[in-house]
Amino acid sequence: MSNDTNTSGLQLRSLVTDDGHLQLFLKSAPITEPGPDEVVVRIEATPINPSDQATLIMPADVSTGVTTGSGEDTRYTAKLRKGIESRVQARIGKPLAVGNEGAGTVIKAGSSDAAQALLGKIVAVLDGALYCQYRTVNVMQCMPMNQGTTARDAASCFVNPLTALGFVETMRMEGYKAIIHTAAASNLGQMLNRICLKDGIDLVNIVRKKEQAELLKSLGAKYVCNTSDDTFMADLTAAIEETGAYIAFDATGGGDLGSRILSCMEKAALKDVARPGPYGSTTFKQLYIYGGLDISPTYISRNFGFSWGINGWLLTPFTQKIGLEKTMVLRQRVADELHTTFKSHYSDEISLSEALDKDTVTAYSQQATGRKFLINPSK
Repeated sequence: MSNDTNTSGLQLRSLVTDDGHLQLFLKSAPITEPGPDEVVVRIEATPINPSDQATLIMPADVSTGVTTGSGEDTRYTAKLRKGIESRVQARIGKPLAVGNEGAGTVIKAGSSDAAQALLGKIVAVLDGALYCQYRTVNVMQCMPMNQGTTARDAASCFVNPLTALGFVETMRMEGYKAIIHTAAASNLGQMLNRICLKDGIDLVNIVRKKEQAELLKSLGAKYVCNTSDDTFMADLTAAIEETGAYIAFDATGGGDLGSRILSCMEKAALKDVARPGPYGSTTFKQLYIYGGLDISPTYISRNFGFSWGINGWLLTPFTQKIGLEKTMVLRQRVADELHTTFKSHYSDEISLSEALDKDTVTAYSQQATGRKFLINPSK
């Protein structure tokens, strides 16, 4: 049972102003009393994921950032990126909460048996407003941790693990047998690699640097294609021919990488076709865009026949599609393999106020491979 007697806590907010700036600041808010099926969680660890950055800092030109004040009064201000104004019009004057996932201790629980069962336990939370010190959430938003798991261990239980498992489940549901994944050296990419190695699934990893390729190979990855190599297209086509990977999940979004993947799929599909028809191969090629590391427009050169699809992929619609029972099975696998398959690594641990420091903002906004930030709101 917690002896935490605080009645309010700090929350981080991201605001687009009417004079063309983005601001990050902290505000104090009362801790909401839990309803029957709710609990109050003291948030002790919450990661900065790429999925958080769209709200947190993506609209800002971080080279113009300045930080003023200190402690609870810290404020970060930067000019908006050029050309981004129309995309953030709806955000002007509306301070938005940030933080899709995190973990902490349940310090207060509602009257239901499900809520009371979580009292005093470490839980992972999926919510959307977890860059804060306290959060009141429904019990279904909580994943209870196995004995001995810390909040730091549990901080990244939802977004990356369930997304990686979701890719594998989508592959199976749609009748494919192997996967192509971009930005493959990321935390999520390494996690997907471990899942595929454990489950015996061929995974074609796409990276953009030699060091990233070497990292994945050291982790057991068999197929790694580097976009910086002159042989990238040939390497990718050969990997598709060998694995039959005709479903791809692209984290970059912008540029022409998705189009190039579809082109290689088509070339691989036509390898043994003596006389292809005017509409290309009959092999259906599926590209899912699930991220926006590149915010430039997406370019498609239609040289891959007529049997293809390009769709968006998001975690929440996916879990709604597979239903609660299957989602709970995936959640339990995450909890059971949290220290192995789904282990996350953090290079930096910062406080809420430190998340508003201009140099720190510049660092985490770069989303560099091997550097992942964890916010500890209780610091």
